[in-house]
Amino acid sequence: MQEKKVKDSPIIQENLLAELESADYDRAQAYAKDLLAGLKIVRTFPQGVTVFGSARLKETNKYYKQARKLGELLAENGHTVITGGGPGIMEAANRGAFEYGGRSIGLNITLSDEQHPNPYLTDMLKFEYFFARKVMLAMSAKVYVFFPGGFGTMDEFSEILILMQEGKMPVMPMFLIGKSFWRPLDRFYASKMVPLKTIRSQDRKIYKITDNIEEIVAAANKIGHPKVKTNYYDGFAAAQHKSSII
Repeated sequence: MQEKKVKDSPIIQENLLAELESADYDRAQAYAKDLLAGLKIVRTFPQGVTVFGSARLKETNKYYKQARKLGELLAENGHTVITGGGPGIMEAANRGAFEYGGRSIGLNITLSDEQHPNPYLTDMLKFEYFFARKVMLAMSAKVYVFFPGGFGTMDEFSEILILMQEGKMPVMPMFLIGKSFWRPLDRFYASKMVPLKTIRSQDRKIYKITDNIEEIVAAANKIGHPKVKTNYYDGFAAAQHKSSII
């Protein structure tokens, strides 16, 4: 009983709270540092096209080849290509842009199993935190492209999809490349989620499934080339962005 009173004493509790508050403050400072570093580089180029997809797909894979061609076409039309900076689909899109002579951005992440930046980057920034990196991958884009991938790609797709669905970010063109890969997921949404009313039927119109990378270039060209240091998120009002511009 005596020991419990010591542990529960106001002084011990205050000290513990102070330690927790200090740790939270240090953690918040680290988060802010990651975000500010990202904003500094994002503001140096106009919003471009962010490409997501598996880090595991090799140079011989058809989606790698398609992503590389997409990077080239985007660069040819003056659009910055942004990826997570790693291998696979990220490397392919960066490579296409880099080889054409365009701007090729890599927003990399520090991992326990080190993810080395691919060699096709004109600009690179490494993040400590996934959430800060995802914020920058979203903020830097006027068009979003998702190639086939794993859990990471699905996480990024779902997060951007829900932000657009709920009006927390502008509804911008969002493409899923690979009909055979993405259609089963879309059918799941249509057959399971829509009847259960966990999503609305029109929510499936936020994204477009296609095999034609020319559609992505056309969407980027339609938006045009925003000025450096301007961003579609600046002054964003959810009520003004309820319909897709694809």
